[in-house]
Amino acid sequence: MRESGHTLLPKTKKALATFGENLRLARLRRNLSRKMVIERAGISGGTLSRIEKGEPSVAIGAYLQVMFVLGMEEEITKLAHDDVMGRKIQDLQMVTRKRAPKRNLKIKPDEHL
Repeated sequence: MRESGHTLLPKTKKALATFGENLRLARLRRNLSRKMVIERAGISGGTLSRIEKGEPSVAIGAYLQVMFVLGMEEEITKLAHDDVMGRKIQDLQMVTRKRAPKRNLKIKPDEHL
């Protein structure tokens, strides 16, 4: 197995392991054999094993190929869709005015307020 050039945080490793396990369970629920997924995804048996273990050295494209075979490709679009923390940070950086902006009211001589 090829080592990645960086160290992952334990929480990240756990998330990948959970993702891999979820893909394995999805394959089993669909009654798809390893061989069927390997052939349809165009990956090797070793790659599927590493995906189902959630190993970070596997390219994201291989994960997506397996998701496609399982009919789960739309799930990837849900990742990072609702960026709650990013929106909060953005809101904190917004400049708030201390008073309302001045308006130029042009009143015609024949109009009364």
